[in-house]
Amino acid sequence: MKKLILITLLISIVSLTCMSCNTAAMQAASYNNSGFAYYKNGQYDLAIADYNKAIALNPKLALAYSNRGLAYDKNGQYDMAVADCSKAIELDPTLALAYNNRSVAYNDKGKYDMSISDCNKAIELDPTLALAYNNRGFACFNKGQYDTAIADYSRAIELDPKLAAAYNNRGWAYNDKGKYDMGIADCNKAIELDPKLALPYSNLGFAYYNMGQYDIAISDFNKAIELDPELALAYSNRGLAYHDKKQYDLAIADYSKAIELNSKSAATYYNRGMAYYKKGQYDRAIDDMRKVIDISTDAALVNRAKDNLKALGK
Repeated sequence: MKKLILITLLISIVSLTCMSCNTAAMQAASYNNSGFAYYKNGQYDLAIADYNKAIALNPKLALAYSNRGLAYDKNGQYDMAVADCSKAIELDPTLALAYNNRSVAYNDKGKYDMSISDCNKAIELDPTLALAYNNRGFACFNKGQYDTAIADYSRAIELDPKLAAAYNNRGWAYNDKGKYDMGIADCNKAIELDPKLALPYSNLGFAYYNMGQYDIAISDFNKAIELDPELALAYSNRGLAYHDKKQYDLAIADYSKAIELNSKSAATYYNRGMAYYKKGQYDRAIDDMRKVIDISTDAALVNRAKDNLKALGK
């Protein structure tokens, strides 16, 4: 009898332990889901906090690491993003999303070949993953491979016709190829699908800017900035439109704001320097040209800055 009771107690203990494990796993999944909701709302710190809780409850939840990696990436913490996605892959080597998410961080670190390699792996694991085609396209775009990028964006759209980012990115690539009408059509489609996205308005504005329609361009840049006041590209591009309208004070204000948000953009320093030059503020122009030479990896831009310094007697 005592033996029977002992066995029953042991079974009860194991059962309770399993119930506890199941409860922890369910709570972890719940925090992972709420973290993703915060992420979608742009509340990245809150997302990370919930992913932390999910991981504490279930250290083997690969998806939580992968998702936290994306949130770290949005916060500019690229190395932490790579580390989290790598951990997710270690826990679940078949998780295509983890490779996809790590590709985003590699792209943001400027490691485009590594980004492409991760996208390839994600596509191998899940050939229907539209995001992986979109991200591979963006890495190819950053390498100047516009036709390859457009092909990947088109495949992403084929797989997910509601993927606004793919339309935006393809529009951007069309703009850089000088196919502005096609770029405008894609950006408008991205806006139709997701009116809260700022980048399509910025890219739309850039297409109109290149077509010489400066007022329409400025209106689109204004909308981009309204949606995302920290989008440096929109300020920089609006500065170009003001610059070409010879409204140099407004151009300088926009270039300065863009530099405040992204101090690594050599092109923006160059453009501000040219605006200072137009206003006769030569000392400031010289400072900006020297900054271009210090930080730019674009040999042609550096040479233009050096030529400008020579013209200014420096």
